[in-house]
Amino acid sequence: MAKNIASISGFPEWLPAERLVELQVLDTLRETFELHGFSSLETRAVEPVSQLLRKGETSKEIYLLSRLQDSNLDIDRQMSKGKRLGLHFDLTVPFARFVNENAGHLVFPFKRYQIQKVWRGERPQDGRFREFIQADIDVVGQGELAFHHEVELALVMGEALSKLGLPAVTIRVNNRKIVQGICEGAGIEQVEDALRCLDKLDKIGADQVREELESVGIRAEQADVLLKMAQISGSKSESIVSAVTALGYQSELLDEGLAELRAMLEEGERRAPGLLVADLKIARGLDYYTGTVYESFIEGHEDLGSICSGGRYDNLIGDGKKKYPGVGLSIGVSRVLSRIMAANLLVPSRPVPTVVYVAVNDEEHRGESNAIAAALRARGISTDVADKAAKFGKQIKAADRRGIPFVWFPGDVDEVKDIRSGEQVVADCHTWEPPQQDLKVQVLAPPLDVEG
Repeated sequence: MAKNIASISGFPEWLPAERLVELQVLDTLRETFELHGFSSLETRAVEPVSQLLRKGETSKEIYLLSRLQDSNLDIDRQMSKGKRLGLHFDLTVPFARFVNENAGHLVFPFKRYQIQKVWRGERPQDGRFREFIQADIDVVGQGELAFHHEVELALVMGEALSKLGLPAVTIRVNNRKIVQGICEGAGIEQVEDALRCLDKLDKIGADQVREELESVGIRAEQADVLLKMAQISGSKSESIVSAVTALGYQSELLDEGLAELRAMLEEGERRAPGLLVADLKIARGLDYYTGTVYESFIEGHEDLGSICSGGRYDNLIGDGKKKYPGVGLSIGVSRVLSRIMAANLLVPSRPVPTVVYVAVNDEEHRGESNAIAAALRARGISTDVADKAAKFGKQIKAADRRGIPFVWFPGDVDEVKDIRSGEQVVADCHTWEPPQQDLKVQVLAPPLDVEG
C-alpha cells in the first residue's frame, strides 16, 4: 500500500501493481455472480440517518454529511426534521430501501449483486478500514422465499472465493432457529441478548460470555446450556443433529432449524465437499437474521476474522403491507485485499497492463511509432509509446523499469524484442500476437521457494 506523510489512516490507497490485484478480485467476483444469474445494482452513497439507524446497527459510527456553510442551527433543524444525511456503512440498509421503493419494477425472486465503497467511523486496525469496498449478493422474495436459496448463496460465494486463488476458505454455518429453539426449551426469554452474547465468543471467550449472559438475566444453568450448544461443530449432519438432540430440549422451531441445517450440510457435501461446516456458536449479532447465518474464514489466516458474513432475514424489508424476505452474504473485499497484500498471497505477472513499448527512432518519425501503437491497440494489445527518442538501450531500460515485456523497433522491417529472454524477431503490427499469457496481466499465487 502506498505510504506518504499525508496519509490518513483507514483510507487505503493501493499502488498500481496492487490495484491490478484488486481489479482482478473484483472482476472475478462480478463474473461469478453474473454466471449464477445475479444482476448488478448500485445505490447512492448517502441515506437519511434515520434510515441508517433503523435496523439494529446503532453502534456503528456513521459519517454525517454537511455543507461547510451549514451552521449548528441548520444541522439541528435537519436532525429534527429527519433530513440529516450520512454515508452508508453497509450495502444492506440501502438495498432494503431500494427494494421497498422499486418493488413494482422488480421481478421476484430478485437476485442482485452490489460492489461498492462503504464508510464506517471506527478505529482502523488490521483488515478494518474507515473506507472500504464490500461485495454483496442477495436473493429477495415477495411474501415468501424458498429455503434452497440459503444453500445457493453459500455455494455461489464459495465458488467465487475459490476462484480468487486464496488458500482454502471455509464457510461456517448455523441456523438462528436452533438457537431460538434451545432458548425456548430452556426457558430463556432474552433471546436477542443471548444471540448478541454468543456472537462474541471468539472475541472474548466463554468466561466473559457467561458473565454477559448472566448480566442480562440469564441464569447460570441456562448459560451452561447455551455454551454447551455453542461448542457443537462439524461437517457431518448426523453428528450435529445427535449432539443438539443430546442437550435434551425439543420444540417445533428447533426441529425446523435442525432440518434446514441438515439439508444445508448434505447439499454442500454433494456439491462442494469441505466448504460448509456447522458451527453453532455462529450467531451474528444483528437482530434481523431469522434463519441460516454464515461466517467465512481463510485457512491459515483465521486471525483476520470472518471475511464473508450474512444470513437469512424475513423482517428487514417491508412496506407495512408486504414483506420481502431475503438472504444475503457480504464480502469485505478491502479486508481480504489487505491480507493478500500483506502476506503476498497473490501477485500480478507484471506491474502494468502494457504489453508493448514502441520505441521512437527520432522525434520527426514519432508519427510512425504512434501508427504502430494504434494498429496494435486496435487488435486488443495494450501498447505505449516511448516518451523520448533516446538511444535504444535507454528505451529498453525504460520499458524494463515499468515491467513491460516487449519493445517494438520501427524500421524498414519492424522487429519486436522480448526483453526478458532477449529474443528479437521480425514482426508486422497487423498480425503479430504476444504469447497468450502475456496478453493480459495474470494474478496468481507466487511460486513457492524451492531450496536446491
